[in-house]
Amino acid sequence: MPAPRLLLVEDDLSLAELLQYRFEAEGYEVHVTGDGDEALILADEQAPDLVILDWMVEGTSGIEICRRLRRDKETAHVPIVMLTARGSEDDRIRGLETGADDYVTKPFSPRELIARVGAVLRRVRPALAGEMLEVGDIKLDATSHKATRRGQALQLGPTEFRLLRFFMEHPGRVFSRGQLLDAVWGTGSDIELRTVDVHIRRLRKGLSVEGSKDPVRTVRSAGYAFEAS
Repeated sequence: MPAPRLLLVEDDLSLAELLQYRFEAEGYEVHVTGDGDEALILADEQAPDLVILDWMVEGTSGIEICRRLRRDKETAHVPIVMLTARGSEDDRIRGLETGADDYVTKPFSPRELIARVGAVLRRVRPALAGEMLEVGDIKLDATSHKATRRGQALQLGPTEFRLLRFFMEHPGRVFSRGQLLDAVWGTGSDIELRTVDVHIRRLRKGLSVEGSKDPVRTVRSAGYAFEAS
């Protein structure tokens, strides 16, 4: 499995070097910048698997970087951990409401940060934390881009695979068409809501295995939920 790609945005050189060393020792591929504008360029060139983001950096601020990453469909669901000396309750709430998945205040323990980053990956992107996604009789390996049901390989298109992966990361939860559109196609997408229904039908067909039940439940006036048995 390839190493998770980590973008570290931190302008304290000594801290950045320490964190790069510690995360590389944990098996991450770390890319470091202390400039907010460069961070956006790096994320645009290749979407990271996770971002550790200092609020106060040169150029574009960390909070604005977080906002822009959430607006871009390529990075909308990349886990973001804010790392900052701004520890007031209002600042933490603002960071989380902007789209951060976790918020760590300075000073901090690198060991704790590594643990919290791992926890975020397991929660938000389980496959990147080295785990095979498994819900009921369906298994999905995001690294090899393969899915099986009852041992049978499933033939899914790219969009159906992303849709299945999102469902399997959030089993049992009901998502509206708009939420699925944002999650799979990206926020700001101009795709019509009815397109979601088309791909749901394709996903159902791709998941159909003899003797198995349809794992995608239609919730009237609400959307869809994934409940494999």
